[in-house]
Amino acid sequence: MDILVINCGSSSLKFQLIDVETEEVIVKGICERIGIENSRFVFQASGRNTVDLDISMKNHADSMKILLTYLTDPQHGVISSLNEIAAVGHRVVHGGERFASSTIIDETVIKAIEECAELAPLHNMANLTGILACQEMMPDTPMVAVFDTAFHQTMPEEAYLYGIPFSYYEKYKIRKYGFHGTSHAYVADRTAKILRKDSKELKLIVCHLGNGASITAVKHGKSVDTSMGLTPLEGLIMGTRSGDIDPSVLEYIGHKEHKNLEELMKVLNQSSGLLGLSGGVSSDFRDIATAYEKGDSNAIRALNAFNYRVAKYIGAYAAAMNGVDAICFTAGIGENSALVRELICNYLTYLGVFLDHDKNEIRGKEQIITSDQSKVKVVVIPTNEELMIARETYQKITEL
Repeated sequence: MDILVINCGSSSLKFQLIDVETEEVIVKGICERIGIENSRFVFQASGRNTVDLDISMKNHADSMKILLTYLTDPQHGVISSLNEIAAVGHRVVHGGERFASSTIIDETVIKAIEECAELAPLHNMANLTGILACQEMMPDTPMVAVFDTAFHQTMPEEAYLYGIPFSYYEKYKIRKYGFHGTSHAYVADRTAKILRKDSKELKLIVCHLGNGASITAVKHGKSVDTSMGLTPLEGLIMGTRSGDIDPSVLEYIGHKEHKNLEELMKVLNQSSGLLGLSGGVSSDFRDIATAYEKGDSNAIRALNAFNYRVAKYIGAYAAAMNGVDAICFTAGIGENSALVRELICNYLTYLGVFLDHDKNEIRGKEQIITSDQSKVKVVVIPTNEELMIARETYQKITEL
């Protein structure tokens, strides 16, 4: 059974066609720069030459049309008819409190996604655009929304409430929601399998470290706390996002620089994090790491601050769960940077973490990287959000 997975950004559309019975990726690719000059379409079918085209795409409907045409194209395609696609799974960033699990998309769900858009305006409206474009092209195919926030709906009240008047939660649902939930759920499940344990027996800390980064405490298979908050701005230092900050900093900078709130939020989201701390070296971790190893003081400052924040959150979540069995690294930085994993784990000897430095020298590979004497295991798990979305989609359509 083939499931099409769609992940829409504001100007992009990532896709995979997955056989959920074998979990084989039949096709994957991306539509980039949608609605912008020099749009690009990449289509990689298993066992075929990659299609890489500069092609105009005015909107997401255009990109969906191109994608679906190539899926059934006699020369490049892998299916003879769109009817062979059993369902489409859509990544949706914010589901608020409405959705604690994935759900079949209908008019009520579409309205709810729109209502949550004020909590994630750049993400949710792009996700919704992809859903509507897909429905137009495939009106009889079941569609499933898989929410980034759903996995974190198991957090207890003491973890998700902010120390502000409770009336703001009652009126506006201002609280911590968390993100990257699909990734955290996948990695927690894979870690349990690698350790040959039931997830209900484990206390895990999952570190999703990429340009956007978050950490989740997973106790007995459920999220009990996570670093991102009402929006993806809270938590760790990221590529361009500040992470945790004293709110008074906004007022102070606003007075000094004569900036309004909108301008200040743009600074925190787009000019801060590794980019800001490195004095403009880069927001791309690979550039920061290269400069760090060359002794660049700006890169050293930025990377040290990043690693410190990660280690601090790990310590906090070990305390919140009253222990930890394994720490998991995933996403672009977590999967690929032996340097970052080592520097973070250097903070964690108090937990009984001891790296095996030879095992740590890996990129994008599942592996336990601690020595046999380590009390807490450290595991590298390449994330696979698309597969998780396909699994969730399959489960929902089989319940119909």
